[in-house]
Amino acid sequence: MKPGGGVPGSAIGHSGANARPRLAGLTPASLGRYPAAMSSGPIVAEEGAYATAATAAAATGVASAVQATGPTLLDGLAEALAAVLPPGSHVVVHWRDAVCGEGLSAVEGASHALRANAARCISNPAESVNGGSEIAWDDGQARMVVVATLAKPQPAGVMEAWRGLARRTVEASLAAARAQAQVASLRKSQRLQQALYEIADLAGSGLEMDEMLGRIHEVVGGLMYALNFFIVLYDAATRTIRFLYFADALDPYMAQPDLEISIDELPNSLTVALLHGGLPLQGPSEQLRRALGVKRDLAHGPDSADWLGVPMWRDDRVSGAIVVQSYDRPGMYSDEDRALLEYVAQHIQTALDRKHAQVELERRVYERTLELQQANLVLQAEIVERQRAERLQRALYKITELSVTTGSLERFYAEVHNLVGELLYARNFYIALLTTDGEQIEFPYSVDERDSLRITRKRGTGLTEYVITHGVALLADRARIADLEAAGSVRSHGSHAQSWLGVPLVRDGMVVGAIAVQSYTPDIVFTPRDQELLTFVAHHIGAGLARKRTQEHLKAAHSELEFRVESRTQELAGANRELRAQIGERMRAEQRLTHQARHDALTGLPNRPHLLERLDDAISKARSREGACFGVLFLDLDRFKLINDSIGHAAGDEMLVEVGRRIAAVLGDTGVVARFGGDEFAILADPLDGPDASEALATRILEALGKPLWIGGRELFPSASIGIALWQPRYRLGEELLRDADAAMYRAKAEGRDRSALFDEAMRAHAIRLLDLEADLRRAILGDSFVPHFQPIVRLTDGAIVGHEALLRWNHDLHGPLPPGEFVGVGEDSGLIEQVDWLLYERVIGWLHSHPEGYVSINVSPRHFRSDDFAERLLRMLDDARADPHRLRIEITEVALLDDAPRALRMLNVLRQHGVLALLDDFGTGFSALSYLHRFPIQALKIDRSFVAGLDGETRAESLALVRAILALANTLGIDTIGEGIETVVQRDTLAELGCGYGQGYLLGTPEAQAMRGNVPLDA
Repeated sequence: MKPGGGVPGSAIGHSGANARPRLAGLTPASLGRYPAAMSSGPIVAEEGAYATAATAAAATGVASAVQATGPTLLDGLAEALAAVLPPGSHVVVHWRDAVCGEGLSAVEGASHALRANAARCISNPAESVNGGSEIAWDDGQARMVVVATLAKPQPAGVMEAWRGLARRTVEASLAAARAQAQVASLRKSQRLQQALYEIADLAGSGLEMDEMLGRIHEVVGGLMYALNFFIVLYDAATRTIRFLYFADALDPYMAQPDLEISIDELPNSLTVALLHGGLPLQGPSEQLRRALGVKRDLAHGPDSADWLGVPMWRDDRVSGAIVVQSYDRPGMYSDEDRALLEYVAQHIQTALDRKHAQVELERRVYERTLELQQANLVLQAEIVERQRAERLQRALYKITELSVTTGSLERFYAEVHNLVGELLYARNFYIALLTTDGEQIEFPYSVDERDSLRITRKRGTGLTEYVITHGVALLADRARIADLEAAGSVRSHGSHAQSWLGVPLVRDGMVVGAIAVQSYTPDIVFTPRDQELLTFVAHHIGAGLARKRTQEHLKAAHSELEFRVESRTQELAGANRELRAQIGERMRAEQRLTHQARHDALTGLPNRPHLLERLDDAISKARSREGACFGVLFLDLDRFKLINDSIGHAAGDEMLVEVGRRIAAVLGDTGVVARFGGDEFAILADPLDGPDASEALATRILEALGKPLWIGGRELFPSASIGIALWQPRYRLGEELLRDADAAMYRAKAEGRDRSALFDEAMRAHAIRLLDLEADLRRAILGDSFVPHFQPIVRLTDGAIVGHEALLRWNHDLHGPLPPGEFVGVGEDSGLIEQVDWLLYERVIGWLHSHPEGYVSINVSPRHFRSDDFAERLLRMLDDARADPHRLRIEITEVALLDDAPRALRMLNVLRQHGVLALLDDFGTGFSALSYLHRFPIQALKIDRSFVAGLDGETRAESLALVRAILALANTLGIDTIGEGIETVVQRDTLAELGCGYGQGYLLGTPEAQAMRGNVPLDA
C-alpha cells in the first residue's frame, strides 16, 4: 500500500467471546456505520471488561487443534468396528463431546435409517441402550452411540464381546483426540508466549528503532503469514498518522517514521477506517471497502485476497494499528489469527512505548550531559589558569636553582628549554648571544625540526637581530614577517616560520642576546599571553645565565689544574695497564684457539674431534674393566630444513642452541653431547645399565625436545630421530660406533620419525647389503645390465594394443632379473638412478627405431625435471637414433609438475612441440588440482591402480564415484584416460562402461622383454 492509502485488504473480522464488548455482533451491515471520514474527535474505546486475547487464542487453538486431529483419529471408527462383524455389516458411530464437538463415522453404504437411529439415540441423553446391535452411553464427558445392522445373526456372546470392544474403542479414540487437541493447544500457547518474550526483550534492547521493528516483524512472521506487514501510529490530537514500519512484497514504499500524514488526505484508506472504528477488520479488501463505504483508489495499491488489521490501544484510545495481508491466497487469516494479532498488538504497543521512553530518557541525559560539560569547561578553564600560574612560579624557582646546581652550560640550556616547553609550545627553541665584540651572534643552544644546526654568523638584519637591536619582544606571524621583510627591516634566515616569538636577554641593563620559539605549521600560533610569559621568564634566565657563566669560569680554572695532574697520572697508569693487557690477551687467545678447535662455534658444545677423543678414551677404559657398558646416541632433527626455509637461518640457529641446551640438561653429568654440524648431534652416554637404559635416555631426550618453544614469533614443537649403538668388544674406534648409531638413526626416520632405534645385527647386515647393492649398481651401470620390459596399453572398446609402457628391469649377475622396488631406493639415495634412467631411455629409443608400430611411454622422475637440459638431451637422443618423437610418451607424477611449475611447463611445451606427449601417472593419489590440469599440456591421465582395484571389492561404491569423477573431469578437458592395474574382467568391463578409453594390467598383458602386437581378446 502507499503511505496514505488503504492497505489492500481482506474480509471483516468478527469478535470472539473475549474481545472488547463493542466488537460483539459486528456484521458487514453494521460496518457501514463507519464511513471513511469520521468525526475529528479522539477515538475512545467503550467501557467494559476486556479479557485478554490470550484466553481467546487458547480457546480457539484447542478447537482448531480438534478440527485438525479429531477426524484423523475418529473418522475410521465405523470401519474398524465393522471389520470384526460378518462381511456386509454396516456400522454408524455418533458422538457429542465437550472438547471434540459432535461427529459421526459411518461405513460406506450405511442406510439413512441407520444414521437416523444413531441421531435419535444421541439426542436423548436420558436413554441408555446396551443390547443387540445398539449401544448408547455417557461417560461424564461425552455422549456416544454405536448402531449396526448385521449381514447375518450372531450368537449373544459374540455380540456382547463386540459391544464391549466398541465401547472401549470409542472411549479410547475420544480420549486420544482430546489429548492431541490439548497438546496442539499447548504448543500454540508456547509459541505465542515465546513471541511475547522476544518482543519484550527487543523493547529493552539497545537496538535502533528500525532494527527493533524489523525483528518484531520476524517474530510476528513466526506466528502467522506476515510477508506484507506494516505498523502505523495515530495521533488523535493532530489527526495525523505516521508509518513507523512498512514491508510489502508488491509495494516499494519505504517507511518514513518522522513523516506525519493528515488523515484528511486519506479519505479512501482502509487503515484510516480501521483507526476510526477501533475494531479489527478481516477479509478481502474489496468486501471491506463495500462494507465500510470506502471507495476504490488505485493510488493505494492492488487489492488483497485477505487483509487483517487490528488497532493498538493506549489509555482506552486508539494509538495505531498493525496490518498483515496476502495478495494471492484468500482465507489466509482465521479468527484465531485475528485474536492472536490483537493480543500481540498490545504487546507491540507496550514495546514501542518503552522504546520511546528510552529514547526520551537518552535525549534528556544527553542535554543534561551537555550542560554539565559546559560547566566543566568553565571550571577547567579556571583550573588551567591556576595551574599555569603554578607552573610559571615553579619554572622561575627551577631556573634560579639550575643556575647553581647544573654541571655545565649545555645542561643548563637544555633544562631551561624543558621548563619553557612546560609553559608554551617550544619544540623549535634557541638561545642567541652576542659575542664579546658585539659583531657576531652565536647560538650556544638550538633545537629545531628543520634547521638542526645554527652556526655563528655576522650580526645582520635577521629576526633575532631585530629583537636584540630594538630591545623589545617581537611576536610575528607569516604576514607580519613578510611586511617587515618588504620594509627592509628584517631578512629571514633558515626555514620560514608561520609564527615567531622572540624576547631579549638582558644582563646589567644591556641586551646580550635573545630567546626565540617558532612554529612551522599554521595550527600553532603564539599569542600575546605567550609573549608576556616568555618575556617574564627571560628576565630570570638572563640572571641565571650570568651566575652560571661566573661559575663556569671558576670551574674552568680548577679543572685546568686538575687536568694536568690527572693527565700525568693516567699516562703512567696507562703504560702499566697496557703491559698487563698484552700478557692477558695472549693467554686468552691461546685458550680461545684451544676451545674453538674442540667446540662448536654456534652452540658452544663439543665438536666431532672432541667427541671422538672421548669415545676412544671410553673404549680404552671399557676394555680394561669387565661388564662396562656405554653407548652412543646419534640425533638428527626432523624437518629442520623446513624451519630454515620458512622463518630463516637465524631462527634455525636459535633452535639449534636451544636443542643443545635441552639435551645437555637431560644428560647431566653422565656423558657428553656434541654437535657435528647442521642439525646433527651425537651423545656419549657413559655409564649405562644396559640397552633399556639407553632407550629410556632417548625417550627422555625426545620428551624434552618435544616441549614447545617460541622462535621467530612462532610456537614450534621440535622432534628428532635417534639412533643408538651400544659398545661391544668388536668396536676398535669411536668412528665405528658413530657409523652404526647413524645407521640406526636412519632406521628411526624410516619408521616414522620422532622415535629411537637400537642398532642390532640385522641392521648391520642390512647396511652391508645396501652397501653391496650400491656397488653392484655401479658395476651394472658400467656393464649396461638394465633392460626394458614392455606392458601393453589396450583400447578397451576393441582390445587393440595402441602402445606399451617401458618398465625397468635389472639382470643381476647373481640374483637374476630384479624389479625396480628392490634397487630404486638405493639408486635414489646414491643419485645413481638418473644414470640408470638414461640407459633405459637409450634402450627404449633404439627399440622405437627398429619397431615401427605403436608408442612407448617411459617413466620420468621429478629429479629429471630439476635439470635444465632434460628436454634437449632427450630430443637429441631421439635425433641420434633417428626415432620418431611422436611415438614416445613420458609418464610424470603430480609432484614433478608442482615442484617447479614454470620449469616443468617450459619442458613439457618444448617436448610437445617436437611430438613427445605427456601422460599424468598415478592420478588421484596426489593433489589432483584442476589448476595444473588446465595449465599443463597433459595428453592422458592414468587412473591409479588403487581406484581400479576397488571396482570389484568392498569399496566398490566409493571407487565408482571417484573413477566416474576422474573420467568426467578428463572428458571435460579433452584428455584421454588409461586405467592402471586391471586384473579382473569386472574391473575391465566396469571401466569400459564408465567411458574409460584405455587400460593396462596383468589381465590385458604382463610386462615382457618383447612387445605384444595385434589385439587382446575381450570376450574372456
